[in-house]
Amino acid sequence: MSTDFTLHAKGREDTGKGASRRLRRLAAEVPAIVYGGKKTPAQISLIHKDVAKALENEAFYSHVIALDIDGKSEDVILKDVQRHPIKPVILHLDFLRVNKKTLLQTKAPIHFINEDICVGVKIGGGLIAHTMTEIDISCLPQDLPEYIEVDMAAVEIGQTLHISDIVFPKGVESVALSHGPDHDLPIVSINKPKAAPVADDAAPAVAEDGEASEE
Repeated sequence: MSTDFTLHAKGREDTGKGASRRLRRLAAEVPAIVYGGKKTPAQISLIHKDVAKALENEAFYSHVIALDIDGKSEDVILKDVQRHPIKPVILHLDFLRVNKKTLLQTKAPIHFINEDICVGVKIGGGLIAHTMTEIDISCLPQDLPEYIEVDMAAVEIGQTLHISDIVFPKGVESVALSHGPDHDLPIVSINKPKAAPVADDAAPAVAEDGEASEE
């Protein structure tokens, strides 16, 4: 199981909101938790600038990460990121331990390709409406894709693509579809453009006394 990202962390025993605030303010570190597998959850902290740099790469969200905790490495995936609503500050991270022999469930971003040559847009004049930008998938860690690709080239105006229309990479399945066809949700559609309002050029002229004039 290959990893493309490595983060260094250290264990912490001081927990709670106050301790987390002190970490962020005084040490420029991000509190986090690692859970899953047969081990107990572990409270850790990471250097904020290292985390911020990693989060700039979209692949970081859907790749196995080598998390070095006090010199011991664990394979994890990122499950959640909490950010400050205004400031460029990462408040907390959740990591899930993964095993190369165990299926995992996570989210993968959807990349819509060939939108610029889409039949429904170029010929039909339609408008693309995305209803999903990420999708829940299930796979082994070594099969974890960086993203899921959806080709829009042949999609016509009025057409809607569903999860079942996605060509998933080998070893990757949709979590939603595993629950049955009723969960085959739409992901994107090509809508007809709304007709422009027609100006009423035939409005009657108004006489000085306020009555409509007759010709």
